[in-house]
Amino acid sequence: MKLKELEGYLQDVAVFTDPKIKLEQYPTTPHLAARMLYTAHTTYDDIENKAVGDMGCGCGILSIAAAMLGSSYNVGFDIDPDAIAIAQENCEEFEIDMDFILTDLSATPAPSIMANGEENARGPYEMMKGKLDTILMNPPFGTKLKGIDMVFLKKGIDLANHAVYSLHKTSTRDHILKKAKEWGVECEVVAELRYNLDKSYKFHKKQSLDIAVDFLRFEKKPLPKKSD
Repeated sequence: MKLKELEGYLQDVAVFTDPKIKLEQYPTTPHLAARMLYTAHTTYDDIENKAVGDMGCGCGILSIAAAMLGSSYNVGFDIDPDAIAIAQENCEEFEIDMDFILTDLSATPAPSIMANGEENARGPYEMMKGKLDTILMNPPFGTKLKGIDMVFLKKGIDLANHAVYSLHKTSTRDHILKKAKEWGVECEVVAELRYNLDKSYKFHKKQSLDIAVDFLRFEKKPLPKKSD
């Protein structure tokens, strides 16, 4: 599938009808989602036949793109049941199989409820540890809850077997590179992109806002082999 074809399909993904400001619910645009997933797929081979987790999945656009590019399994994590309901409807429209876990990713530990109502008090990490190759996310930038972007990122890195893809404000790049080094993971600035946020809330004065964001890839270093 070509990049423009993927972006075209993603135009049909439904978004929030009543976004929640405290959760910083801004939909990932088809333009950004297509480029994130197409790069992860074609350049790094991190999507096709891979188990993919989507942290703060919202309406599911990243997972839908992953499934269209051949992922073997998809699961979304989100705190908002309304967002998960929209994502489930989107998956039905695109005829995509996807699991969902209702959980607060900012909590430690985070008791989880599967979208089918099944409860698991161990939390998403114990449930999914070792099962996901690649983690995708467009986390909250932290304008409402300072540091939440780094909480998402650290938990994604802890959960992924191999790679994490994420969007962050370019202004936070130096801090993120420093933290990645502390965490023992490789961080690559894949691209600097423009995130065009349309007016979503009544307090917004401008019809749209253009934000510089980094598209980052984190790779976990393989554990050293045990000597006999």
